[in-house]
Amino acid sequence: MAAGKSEALSAFGRLGAATISADQVVHDLLDQEPLLGRLRERWGDEVAPDGRVDRGVVGAKVFNDPDELGWLEAQIHPLVGEEFRGWIEGLGPETKFAVAEIPLLFEGEMYRAFDHTVAIVAHEKTRQERARSRGHEGVEGREARQLSQAEKAGRADTVVENDGTPEELEAKLSVLLDSLETELATGGRG
Repeated sequence: MAAGKSEALSAFGRLGAATISADQVVHDLLDQEPLLGRLRERWGDEVAPDGRVDRGVVGAKVFNDPDELGWLEAQIHPLVGEEFRGWIEGLGPETKFAVAEIPLLFEGEMYRAFDHTVAIVAHEKTRQERARSRGHEGVEGREARQLSQAEKAGRADTVVENDGTPEELEAKLSVLLDSLETELATGGRG
């Protein structure tokens, strides 16, 4: 959290890559059928009082209840997988790079679906400052279910340090895409 995944996704988009955010897909799915109906059936109409899911209510239901969280994830993950497959299949042949932002990529098996993985990391002090600037007290509690940055970096094909400006991050990602494009052109792994 607060390492800069969303900023990196935006930068990849500016650099010409097709992009998708798992968080955005989940947010969209929560307010649509079949998920909306499943949530109401399980937790009552209070979960979506105005036809849109109240994420605070959902969070309260699953935050300290592993069984409820497991149920919710079992509902969401297959739908997210379908959305990703549809997105990938819909990309045109001119698409050189397709980039997906997935906060829990290595916590499951989804990473196997990608040709190349990138971990965006930042020093703890930088992450804390970014989290506070967004109104979050810290990153510790929100990361309880996630692998540490070091573990993610150890599993990723490429690690990008993001302790600077958005422009510096974009420059690093531009170099990465150029490198991957060269690898693809010469028959290397991309």
